[in-house]
Amino acid sequence: MSFDFPTILVLATFLSGVIWAIDRLWFVPRRRRAAASDGAPAKEPIIVEYARSFFPVLLAVLVLRSFVVEPFRIPSGSMMPTLLVGDFILVNKFEYGLRWPVLNSKFLDLGEPERGDVVVFRFPEDPHTDYIKRIVAVPGDEIYYRGKTLYINGEAQSQTPLGRYTGVGSSTALKDAVEVVEDLTGVEHRILVDPARPDFLPMCRELAYGPITIPPGRYFAMGDNRDNSNDSRCWGLVPEGNLVGKAFAIWMHWDGHRDGFPIDWGRIGNGIH
Repeated sequence: MSFDFPTILVLATFLSGVIWAIDRLWFVPRRRRAAASDGAPAKEPIIVEYARSFFPVLLAVLVLRSFVVEPFRIPSGSMMPTLLVGDFILVNKFEYGLRWPVLNSKFLDLGEPERGDVVVFRFPEDPHTDYIKRIVAVPGDEIYYRGKTLYINGEAQSQTPLGRYTGVGSSTALKDAVEVVEDLTGVEHRILVDPARPDFLPMCRELAYGPITIPPGRYFAMGDNRDNSNDSRCWGLVPEGNLVGKAFAIWMHWDGHRDGFPIDWGRIGNGIH
């Protein structure tokens, strides 16, 4: 069973608010009149007490989570070396416009993703699952991928090798993985490539023979761990309506497979680029 936290939060906020409002408008005056007539103090029902206490808290959490910032945890290594297994990140919810909770429909347009943005989105094949990848092509771009190199609008995106990457804890890589700085039309970031592996897995071959042109309202997303990422090469483009927000900071890192203490204090507070 899928745990739909946004829906539960909306319902809890609504119900607690309704209970508190109805009591405030209808039953509080009655209790006060009854207390005035018999001299006994007006006793508030326990359900009303809980609703009155929790409603402001639930409302604040709902507003912050829906329109300002939302926390996520990185469960896989598809975005190594930028993000590691065990990173807890913060996502800006208003960078690409404000959306109604649960409905996910945009009511205020504030911007669109740019090449190089690290974004969280609802997986097109399973909207109940959140994915995090890097946007490498935006509407109007022509893109293809050959020899571990991205080509955007006919231009190869330059790469500067840094050497072998080993990783730590759960965020280990294949023995032949090489860390590279990629310049994505002016946005520099680190990626991992494995020269021994093919550019495309067998299930991704339908997108292997581009170039393709990105249509309006769609984005091409790839993991920074290029040879270990289930991304747009395999399942297609990200619809604009699936966007959740832009990842911008790491607020905690906890990895039980690290040598020694599981918290990496050096990653806390790092920006995501």
